[in-house]
Amino acid sequence: MEKAKQTTGLGVFEKFLTVWVIVCIALGVAVGKFLPDVPRFLGTLEYAHVSIPVAILIWLMIYPMMLKIDFSGMVRAVKQPKGLAITLVTNWVIKPFTMYGISWFFLKVVFAGLIPETLSTEYLAGAVFLGAAPCTAMVFVWSHLTKGEPAFTLVQVAVNDLIILALYAPIVAFLLGLSNVPVPWDTLILSVVLFVVVPLSMGYLTRVLVIKKKGEEFFRDKFVTKFNSVTVIGLLLTLVIIFSFQGETILGNYLHILLIAVPFIIQTFFIFALAYFWARLWKLPHSIASPAAMIGASNFFELAVAVAIALFGLKSGAALASVVGVLVEVPVMLTLVMISNKSRKWFNKDVLEEYGIE
Repeated sequence: MEKAKQTTGLGVFEKFLTVWVIVCIALGVAVGKFLPDVPRFLGTLEYAHVSIPVAILIWLMIYPMMLKIDFSGMVRAVKQPKGLAITLVTNWVIKPFTMYGISWFFLKVVFAGLIPETLSTEYLAGAVFLGAAPCTAMVFVWSHLTKGEPAFTLVQVAVNDLIILALYAPIVAFLLGLSNVPVPWDTLILSVVLFVVVPLSMGYLTRVLVIKKKGEEFFRDKFVTKFNSVTVIGLLLTLVIIFSFQGETILGNYLHILLIAVPFIIQTFFIFALAYFWARLWKLPHSIASPAAMIGASNFFELAVAVAIALFGLKSGAALASVVGVLVEVPVMLTLVMISNKSRKWFNKDVLEEYGIE
């Protein structure tokens, strides 16, 4: 009976998630076009290039996953370095350079007759800003939707946050030939606090208090399941807000948006496949392989947008390209979630005991 209740709680969203996503994207674009005062007002609720309404919704998406983190699992995640090795090599040795190469080929060669030279250079810069910034927030959502190991996801996000501080600016400067790349420290710090520190702290405190009062069985089987639908609802509301912000941009630049999206989509599938099959080759459990692949496939778009605006301006091609990354990411990542879930059987179950995962 309990199992049936758990399935019913999220079934309507999971079963028709693609439909809800399309509806929310269309709704967001319609709001941006016909009710521009709504996104204009929401746009004022921003600090350090981070939208506060979007941050709150992302926090709601992440919080249920933080509830599931057992800190002993974090220790096990650190002691099993293969998953982290895949994440780090994919994100920092491969991803920025393949993003540059794939985007250069399409924007400068394939679409050369459709995009002016100066504009294509700015679009390429936006691609680099995205490619050098692995995801630090939404990866919790993708991991949750593929039943990824929460402790491992948290560890890989924390490690990548530290590496971003050291390598983001040098990689961007090298690929674009820039002498000085401004690092928006306020955006970085606020994002880490909002998307990692706050939900992790609240999740930990909630876990401790509920287990102390009601016991671990109640917490695991009843309390946590009450939040099953929160992540998906938060995701859908986030789509409405993000696409309302970009409603006019989408309708006014649809051709260039489609052209920019092509290398981004190819890059996303390539990076996911690389990390995912690498994890399969190393015989990692699916709950480690999926988040290890997801974090490289998705991007830290708040950082990318902030740097694009700082270097090229709000109305620049670089800013538009970084925004296209946001628009493309959610539908593509949901496709990868589906692929990950359908391919779960490819991963060996006999390695789960090594990782202490049930």
